[in-house]
Amino acid sequence: MYAVIETGGKQYRVEEGQRLRVEKLPVGVGEVVTPRVLMLVKDEEVKVGTPEVAGARVELRVLRHGKQPKIVIFKYKPKKNYRRKQGHRQLYTEVLVSKIES
Repeated sequence: MYAVIETGGKQYRVEEGQRLRVEKLPVGVGEVVTPRVLMLVKDEEVKVGTPEVAGARVELRVLRHGKQPKIVIFKYKPKKNYRRKQGHRQLYTEVLVSKIES
């Protein structure tokens, strides 16, 4: 059984026991989050929501918060002495898919 959920403006295909990193959620470590369930597949039965699947529920347990590795943004224009260097580290929340119910 697996489900397609939406959190942080992105969609993820999840199964029970799976760990994944999503956009930072405003909840504490150890809390349970229930995102929108867009699709649910159980054996050969497929339920597609409009936009959500009625009665379906996925529980995500928050394991930790962190920052992704730094990426460097470097802009320049040749022959014009224009250079800009900037770094960015995206915040994330690591979650564990604890339960999928239909």
